Amino acid sequence: MKVLLLSTFEHSGGAAIAAVRLLKALQKNGVEASLLCRKNLSWWKGKPQSLSSIFERLIILGGNVSTMSNLWAMDYAHCGQDITESKEYQEADVIHLHWINQGFLSFGELDKIVNSGKRIVWTMHDEWCFTGGCHYAGDCRHYFMGCHDCPYVKKHAFFDATLKAWEHKRQLYSKRNITFVACSQWLRELSEKKSLAQGQKIISIPNTIDMEIYKPLHVTRTDEILFVAQSVNDKRKGLKYLDRAVEILRQRGEKAEVLALGRDIPYISDPQEMAALYARVACFVTPSLQDNLPNTIMEAMACGTPCVGFNVGGIPEMIDHKVNGYVARYMDAVDLADGISYVLANRKELGEAARKKVAEAYSEEYIAKKYNDVYCGLIY
Repeated sequence: MKVLLLSTFEHSGGAAIAAVRLLKALQKNGVEASLLCRKNLSWWKGKPQSLSSIFERLIILGGNVSTMSNLWAMDYAHCGQDITESKEYQEADVIHLHWINQGFLSFGELDKIVNSGKRIVWTMHDEWCFTGGCHYAGDCRHYFMGCHDCPYVKKHAFFDATLKAWEHKRQLYSKRNITFVACSQWLRELSEKKSLAQGQKIISIPNTIDMEIYKPLHVTRTDEILFVAQSVNDKRKGLKYLDRAVEILRQRGEKAEVLALGRDIPYISDPQEMAALYARVACFVTPSLQDNLPNTIMEAMACGTPCVGFNVGGIPEMIDHKVNGYVARYMDAVDLADGISYVLANRKELGEAARKKVAEAYSEEYIAKKYNDVYCGLIY
């Protein structure tokens, strides 16, 4: 049995990192798996990697996206490349989709894959599979019964692009031959509420991590609080709540030193270097306002570093409140400050429990077996 994983990127973004980690876990555990990304296609050789993505952004602009800050919040899957002629695709028994936006696969290519008769698994790293185009819908519930009046789009748009994308997905899923995998129970339950999910098979399998890379080190930990985000200016990452929580701690007379990756120090791409950073700080804080199953929490916990985060998305599935970290009330900077204070006071026992949780719930062997069972169930 050969499995082909499809991902727009190989290293950029949490979904890409999760896909590559799964690839390595499958290969280590006896599954013949490979990965095909946008950059691997011969069409891209010698061409700008972002060309198709630019076309997609122009289409979104043409659809009257409400603000420039929302330009990357949407994907309509109009642009893409045909992968069905590639050797990797033709030899595969199972096609395993991951995050495939920004000009990698369009609805046309997805139609070909669905109609090919190959077994299909689709891991959802955000809400896009069941919305009309957005990756995180926030408080919007228009997509529960067909997308309309999208808050990301100006009301005077010439046509409703989100409704059109939603209809594309409805037609695509009508064959009901895709097994959807949510990375968190939260995303599975949210997806099942949507009309596009009716009759679809949706299961939950978390991401995995290499615990030989991400592990505790025999070093003296600092008192620093670590924050990590690809873009610290992304409002969804909630940095302002962490800044407010630190201000509250200092007003109480407690020591609070934040190290923000992307603000205080440059972004780190090397996993070993990143693991060493996790292993030397006192705690990791993720004040995200919307998130699925953050790799950063898993990485920190694997390094024996307790975490603090809001009660949102898949975060409370990862952090067990006052067992291996602290789950703060949503958008509550005071409770976030209380959580940081609690974790700093109990860092040793919480850190040991965090490492144990990762070993039990997210190990490569465990997650590879989960996926292999899904593949085998489709083939045999």
